Amino acid sequence: DGLAALAADDGEWDAVVDTWSAGPRPVRDAARLLRGRAGRYVYVSTCSVYAWAPPAGYTEAAPLVEGADPDADGTDYARDKLGAELAVTGAFGAGDSVLVRSGLILGPYENIGRLPWWLGRIARGGPVLAPGPRDLPLQYVDVRDLAAWILGSVERELSGPYNLMSPQGHATMGELLDACAAVTGSGAELRWTDPETVLGAGIEPWTQLPVWTPPGSVEHDALHAADVSRAVAAGLRCR
Repeated sequence: DGLAALAADDGEWDAVVDTWSAGPRPVRDAARLLRGRAGRYVYVSTCSVYAWAPPAGYTEAAPLVEGADPDADGTDYARDKLGAELAVTGAFGAGDSVLVRSGLILGPYENIGRLPWWLGRIARGGPVLAPGPRDLPLQYVDVRDLAAWILGSVERELSGPYNLMSPQGHATMGELLDACAAVTGSGAELRWTDPETVLGAGIEPWTQLPVWTPPGSVEHDALHAADVSRAVAAGLRCR
């Protein structure tokens, strides 16, 4: 398997970028094998590692979920990601580890179904439910900007955790859906609807209407209101 091949290879590398998202044990094993052979270990984690629900403006110092174990085969997404963070820092130390706590990742080849859902719905044309308000601030990161920042983190020899998504309000719900309408050229009619009406119809934020969470909700604070000043100061640039 991959770990056996790695163990048999005596190569050395400037850095490792690990995006594993299941149980943390494979990250633990890989980090241990690469200790002393790679200069830096960059792990793409998630803001889900923070204890729910983090308040608006939460930083990298916010409380983390409990019960994470770097030796676990698999628990749940948040604990698995935090367990992998612990595995990385356990092998490489805090000084040679970069923990990329990403938020919503969009862009080319996204296969979760968030941006593709909106593109597909708007491409069909006709009236489209647009959950308001139009100026609702969003936070996400284009995967290309994420990749560029990761490479820069290696060049700058950064370390520690970073909340990694655009500054709050870099984009709005209106700008996102307007861009979807423009790129599809469908002529769809965006019908902006207030949050109370959307919720009153039994529509689930985030899952049934991807990306959107009601303003002032704990979901919006957790998903679209992180403090990313540390990443911005370390070179994050969002298109």
